[in-house]
Amino acid sequence: MFQFSIHIFLIWIFIFSDVLQTTESRCREGCDLAMASYYVGLYDELPTIASYFGISYGEIYSKIMPYNPDIPSPDFVLSLARIRIPFSCRCIDGEYLANRFQYNITSGDNYTVIAQKHFANLTSPEWLASVNSYPPDNIPNGATVNVTVNCSCGDTDVSREYGLFLTYPLRPEQTVNSVASELNFTHPDLIREYNPEVNFSGGGGIVFLPTNDSAGSFHPLKSRKGLSGGVIVGISLAALVLSSLSIFSLVVLSRKKKSSRDLEVPFRREEELEEKTLSISKSIVDDRSVEYSYHELARATNDFGLENQIGSGGFGVVFYAVLRGEKAAIKKMDVQSSREFMAEFKALTLVYHINLVRLLGFCIEKHLFLIYQYIENGNLSQHLRETKRPPLSWSSRLQIALDSARGLEYIHEHITPVCIHRDIKSSNILIDDNFRAKIADFGLAKLTKVGDISGRRLAGTFGYMPPESAYGNISPMVDVYAFGVVLFELISAKEVIFATNQSVAETQGLVDLFKVVLNRSEPIEELHKLLDPRLGLDSPIEAIYKMAILGKACTRENPRSRPNMRSVVVSLMTLSSSSVG
Repeated sequence: MFQFSIHIFLIWIFIFSDVLQTTESRCREGCDLAMASYYVGLYDELPTIASYFGISYGEIYSKIMPYNPDIPSPDFVLSLARIRIPFSCRCIDGEYLANRFQYNITSGDNYTVIAQKHFANLTSPEWLASVNSYPPDNIPNGATVNVTVNCSCGDTDVSREYGLFLTYPLRPEQTVNSVASELNFTHPDLIREYNPEVNFSGGGGIVFLPTNDSAGSFHPLKSRKGLSGGVIVGISLAALVLSSLSIFSLVVLSRKKKSSRDLEVPFRREEELEEKTLSISKSIVDDRSVEYSYHELARATNDFGLENQIGSGGFGVVFYAVLRGEKAAIKKMDVQSSREFMAEFKALTLVYHINLVRLLGFCIEKHLFLIYQYIENGNLSQHLRETKRPPLSWSSRLQIALDSARGLEYIHEHITPVCIHRDIKSSNILIDDNFRAKIADFGLAKLTKVGDISGRRLAGTFGYMPPESAYGNISPMVDVYAFGVVLFELISAKEVIFATNQSVAETQGLVDLFKVVLNRSEPIEELHKLLDPRLGLDSPIEAIYKMAILGKACTRENPRSRPNMRSVVVSLMTLSSSSVG
């Protein structure tokens, strides 16, 4: 066996020596930093642009804005202008300098749309077709394609003074002199030398231009020392093959030792899950959760009589009671809801925040019970839509938004493991007597150490669920999306899914309605038509518009382009400090 492995290894060394020879004549290594010149379209948004290059909303501050001092914040970018996007320039397969980005196909996408619309001609449809296996006319929705953007690290044969380069798609009517003037570069002839095969009067194509860093300085070309890219690749692959052969031998031997006892049924039966859930629930009591007896709960609710019932939901019925001198809300759940019981119990025993409903205790006799502090003033949905309640002022709505955002920021940013609520909606935001908000109903909550998990089932409420929920992708951005919908509710008081004027059978979502209005040429004027009539004519429309823009940012289709809740809290605090009325 060992001799056979050696023979295979020698064959691979021979192959790698050939690879080494071919890569020696091409690129050897890349550079840590290159720039892409992105031409911003009329309705482009910076977080969406950043996501194409693998940059999250929170990274815009550190990665994009230092190179674009004219951008005031991640939520505002000047249309029909260029911005610079930093990225690393790599030697791809020993053949060319570029970086490969991942793009997820949505309806209407093809290689031309990706190249021209989403990547602003930083690549081409032909280039995309050559580096992907999907035919141009048949790319399935949800597929991931490689988007290759070429770059440059400099050329010692031209000049050693420049080592930072901009990948720049030319636009019609641009010339080498106009490009040099735009970049404040005083050597147009040098630009021609870096791009000897480019026709600058052709109205298109990509050129590589020396550019300055965030401090305004041009980088000198760094000397290339050490092993070339081809040598490193050859050595690495040879070592990989040798280790792979060793692993292969171990796997063959280990497979002979496997037995049927290693095979387990992936999922327990439902009744086994319930039994284990109940067992766990008895063992995780802490000093913030008290166990109540069934007799005590029944006595306090007149044996769970209808006169004490104050609400119901998908996983239980809620009763009002006074327990041990404190007003309480008791959620009564069937044993079949053990998963939701455990999710809520675990989440609420981890958290304690003024903007989260407080768990008082539990009971697991005959049924499953969770006991919360009682919030007397109903929920946000009731205040927005029940005509018997007085209308909420704009200042109250803004405060409710800020309170809810702070509660979400706490469970996303300040506890371990991270908690994802997964059912944020106006009916789960409770309002106390001082019109301050508390988030309730953690029955669908997920706890995770990394803040990004996959789910096996669709969970949440339609109208509040983001597109990625359909694929089982769960992250804190699920809550951010739902919170954006709540912001639209605060402005309009409309249902999240409602019948259109044309037909009762046809429905429209609140998110789509606001996006249409906010994308129009006169969005503030159009926004007047969406305002809750009970807000009054003297409402601060500029502040309302800013909240609507924040809601639009939260409900972006790509989760990576949404702000995190910390950024949302900061935006609402700024809005609150400047709003009147």
